[in-house]
Amino acid sequence: MKLKRWEIALLASLIAVLVFCALPIRAQNRLSEKLVRLHVVANSDTEEDQRLKLLVRDAVLSAADGADAEDETLPARLQAAAEQTLRENGCQDAVTVKRTRMWFDTREYATFSLPAGYYDALRVTIGAGEGHNWWCVLFPPLCAGVCEEDLTEIAAQAGLTDDEIAFLCDEETPYVIRFKVVELWGKLLNWIS
Repeated sequence: MKLKRWEIALLASLIAVLVFCALPIRAQNRLSEKLVRLHVVANSDTEEDQRLKLLVRDAVLSAADGADAEDETLPARLQAAAEQTLRENGCQDAVTVKRTRMWFDTREYATFSLPAGYYDALRVTIGAGEGHNWWCVLFPPLCAGVCEEDLTEIAAQAGLTDDEIAFLCDEETPYVIRFKVVELWGKLLNWIS
């Protein structure tokens, strides 16, 4: 059976779309193996709980400064820092800190963007954990407002390749399209499972 020209064109288009979609997904998967995200979840959305969340964030970032992503004692240290901060501010809410692999949507930062996908994370949950959250990249340490030069240097020191760094911060690359493809792919996989 001989294929018609329109069938060949349709098949070629389908292959091109699959290749176009596979590249950002592979890039996101490589990045997710090298990054550890920090996720701080407030007890609730009250003004006070949101204020406490930011204080806990600052304490956790300070406690993690200079730490290694593989440090098994890190969750306990972060929990102690979070609890101390809450107690100093008159709050008795419980805090849990756990390592987890979780889904993050595409996130735009001042100097770079991260594609949606599953990432390893240290998740800090305050109280019921029903409030708005805050997240960033804990390892390599990209949580603080880093300029693009700092980002490139920190990312290179953490073992990201030039291509991975370019994927994060090259303004000429159509990230919105790439990241949307990764986000849609992840949502499809979540829906299937």
